[in-house]
Amino acid sequence: MAIIGMQDVSVGFGGRPLLENINLQIELDERICLLGRNGVGKSTLMKLITGEVLPEKGDISRASKITIKCLRQDVPENIKATVFDLVSEGLGECGKLLAEYHHVSHQLALDHENKSLLETLDNLGHLLETKNGWQMDRLVEKIIENMQLDGDAEMAGLSAGMKRRVLLAQALISNPDVLLLDEPTNHLDIEAITWIEDFLTGFKGTLIFVSHDRVFVKKMANRIIELDKGRVINYSCDYETFLVRRDIANEAQDVENSLFDKKLAQEEVWIRKGIKARRTRNEGRVRALKKMREERRLRREQIGNVKLKLQDVQQTGRLVIEAKNISFEYQSGKPIISNFSTTIMRGDKIGIIGPNGSGKTTLMRVLLEEIEPQQGSIRHGTNLEIAYFDQLHAQLDYDKSVYENVANGNKSVVINGTSRNIVGYLQDFLFSPDQSLSPLSNLSGGERNRLLLARLFSKPSNVLVMDEPTNDLDIETLDLLEEFLLNYPGTVLLVSHDREFLNNVVTGIIAIEGNGIVNEYVGGYDDWLRQKKESPKLQQAKQPEKVAEKEQVKEKLRKLSYKEKEELKALPAKIEKMEKEQQELNKTMSDPFFYKNQTEVVTVRTRAAELKRLLDKAYARWQELESLQ
Repeated sequence: MAIIGMQDVSVGFGGRPLLENINLQIELDERICLLGRNGVGKSTLMKLITGEVLPEKGDISRASKITIKCLRQDVPENIKATVFDLVSEGLGECGKLLAEYHHVSHQLALDHENKSLLETLDNLGHLLETKNGWQMDRLVEKIIENMQLDGDAEMAGLSAGMKRRVLLAQALISNPDVLLLDEPTNHLDIEAITWIEDFLTGFKGTLIFVSHDRVFVKKMANRIIELDKGRVINYSCDYETFLVRRDIANEAQDVENSLFDKKLAQEEVWIRKGIKARRTRNEGRVRALKKMREERRLRREQIGNVKLKLQDVQQTGRLVIEAKNISFEYQSGKPIISNFSTTIMRGDKIGIIGPNGSGKTTLMRVLLEEIEPQQGSIRHGTNLEIAYFDQLHAQLDYDKSVYENVANGNKSVVINGTSRNIVGYLQDFLFSPDQSLSPLSNLSGGERNRLLLARLFSKPSNVLVMDEPTNDLDIETLDLLEEFLLNYPGTVLLVSHDREFLNNVVTGIIAIEGNGIVNEYVGGYDDWLRQKKESPKLQQAKQPEKVAEKEQVKEKLRKLSYKEKEELKALPAKIEKMEKEQQELNKTMSDPFFYKNQTEVVTVRTRAAELKRLLDKAYARWQELESLQ
């Protein structure tokens, strides 16, 4: 049974309609995911469903007495209320009375002799009794308990994840028939995301949500509605099946468009040959051509893809970052990192995970030597060119235009030695010329993230540091970013809560696990989950072996001689010199004219092989001396 229906609905905000002549039926107990590129109208469709936006034409029908609640993408700031008060507001007028009753009750507890407060509390109590308020009170307490919240906590002091949980409780308190969620996992840590998934699995009602979290979509959706070129395309299937069906449909559409364009081109050639179209037998063909021209003019082209290109840059040394027994804490007794060591080599792609507020960004800043560890040491390798993606967009200036934020006010940017007009460069990241000149404040969250990517890739780098790059990006751009990072020849440090993104990109995980404990795991997110479950058994099994290893290490430890200390001190410069020579030889061998002189070919190749052997030997010696020290 359809509870919401749309017939030939169109809506826009000036210019061509954002959604045009859409038809849609929503049934009871469906779990619908709205998918589409940034800016195609997903949030607008949700507002049409709730009635916040009225269609320019067409009809929207809703079943009688249906209740619809919506959880918005952005968490309101400066909410001055307790958790109980905010959840109660979801019950309407009765909820406001409940919140006021509890507020007066708290005041009376502090000033129990205040007769005015006592009188107010009695009046509120009588009002609640007439409106069945005490049953509502128990309902609020129950949902607060079920969602593991503290009813007396102030909203201002909660994390973004907990605030979102409170707002979800407010939406669910009235037991809505339809629940709409706009990017419910954005800015949440993995623990909070899995909690929401588990909770929503038990929701009895129709669920409609927008999300770019592919794991969330796979778990929650049994129907996909894709918004594309002003249309609504329905897929009554799960996400994996949708991907297959969409590719088949896109291929068929491409073939159809290609045949149409070929036919149109043939007709244009015919009309230009000067055939007397006035004759009766040709008038129909001329009318058909005019109709084809109009059809082609009205065809909406698919939004292009972001073009991510690698810039040429000198390689780093094999060692990128080495941390030895580092510790850091902001408050005494609350360590973020405790006695952590790691070695990051060229080409490693490391994911950093942990709950919100656990110190992921802090760990990254310590590794980059932006913050000095309170204990231990950090050592960087040679030739590091670091590019940093900041989730808070602190690098962006909201008083400047879009293009000024990329090229520091310049009208061109140099990409791989070639100067490019900044407006043309920004079109690679789907910014129109008008958008390039507009203020930064006009951009959505997803567009700001794309701008940050444009800024990031406008400069050469061999170390990419990315703090939550996936927030607000559509799935197509996420796929392209994944492909770019997989082909990136340098080193990547990545903070993310996107489980699919971590699985597809990283080769290792650094997990912040609380109380200063930081551990390393091989593989992506799923590998971390598996190893974390197995680790207690493995640690128990390997404990005697580790004790034996420690005894052996103690036996091997000794002080370095003066000669060995001098050798260790000289090794980094020696390695850097050999790596520079190796790069020069590689550059020489990449020149096609090099192979004309066979004598030189033999000499250069012999030296290149010798350098590789010497470098391997030097790195092994460096590691040996470091371990002895």
